[in-house]
Amino acid sequence: MRGGHRPGVVHCHAMNVSFAKMSGAGNTFVLIDNRDGVVEKAIADAGTTLDAFVIRACSPVHGAATDGLILIERADGHDFAWRFFNRDGSHANMCGNGARCAARFARLEGITEDRAAFVTGAGVIRSQVVGERVRVSLTPPGPVTTDIQLTLGRRKVLAHQVDTGVPHLVIPVDDLNAVDVQTLGAEARFHKRFQPGGTNVNFVSEMGDGTLRVRTYERGVEGETLACGTGVTAAALVYAHLGHVDSPVPVVPLSGERLAVYFTRRDGGFADVVIEGPAKLLFRGEFGPEALS
Repeated sequence: MRGGHRPGVVHCHAMNVSFAKMSGAGNTFVLIDNRDGVVEKAIADAGTTLDAFVIRACSPVHGAATDGLILIERADGHDFAWRFFNRDGSHANMCGNGARCAARFARLEGITEDRAAFVTGAGVIRSQVVGERVRVSLTPPGPVTTDIQLTLGRRKVLAHQVDTGVPHLVIPVDDLNAVDVQTLGAEARFHKRFQPGGTNVNFVSEMGDGTLRVRTYERGVEGETLACGTGVTAAALVYAHLGHVDSPVPVVPLSGERLAVYFTRRDGGFADVVIEGPAKLLFRGEFGPEALS
C-alpha cells in the first residue's frame, strides 16, 4: 500500500548507532565514538538501559559477537576517556587488548595522532600506533604473590597472583592443550579465596625459547577467550618474578597471534610495563532500533 503504513509493522524513530568491530590478538570488541552521547540518546529512544544495550551489542544473536564493548568519550586534559564493559554488561577498569583497539580506533577516527594518552578506570594509558600494531603502557602492577595452594578439580595446584589493572591468577601447567579451561577456570574464578570480586585465570606453559603460551578464562566473559592482554602481562610478570624470563617476553595466547610484554625491574617489583601487539579493524556497522530494544 503506497503512501501508508503496512499493518502489523512497528515504525520506530530511534537513532542508529555506528560501531566498529576490532580484534586485539583475537580478543574482540565493539567500539563506539560516544563523545557526543549517541549511545545515551539511542537507549533513551529505545527505552532500554546501558547494561542491556551492552549485552545485546556483544551478543552473537543480536549483536556483533564480541568479548566486550568500549565507549570512547571526552576527557579534560587527555585525548579521550573510555568506558569498558565485559560482554555480560559488567564494568572493568582495564583490558590490554581493548586498550590497543581503543588507541587504534581513535587514530582511525581522527580523534588522535599516532601517540595518545587516554583515561581508563585503572589510570592514564599512553599508546603508540604503528600500522596494525599498537603499544600501550599499563598502570603499575601490584605485587606478585607466589605459591598459592588451591584445590581445583580435586587436584592440588600451585598458583601465583598479580593485579595488572584487574586481578589475575597464573597457574603453570605442563600440557596446556590438555587443560579443561572452562571447568577449572570457572572453579578458580569463583574460588572463595578471591571473593567477592573473583579473578581472571591464566594457565601458562613455557616453551624452550622463553616464549610463554597462555590460555585465559576471563571474568565477565565467563569463559575462555582467544587472548587477554592483562592476562598475558600477568603471566610474563609472574614468570619474570620467578626468574624464568626477562623483558621483552614473547607471549602467544590461544589465537596464535604473538604479543610482547616489556617492563623494568624496580624496588623488587615491576614498572614501565608495556604490551605490544596487533589491533585490527574487522568491519564497521550500525545497530538499528530493532537491535537495541
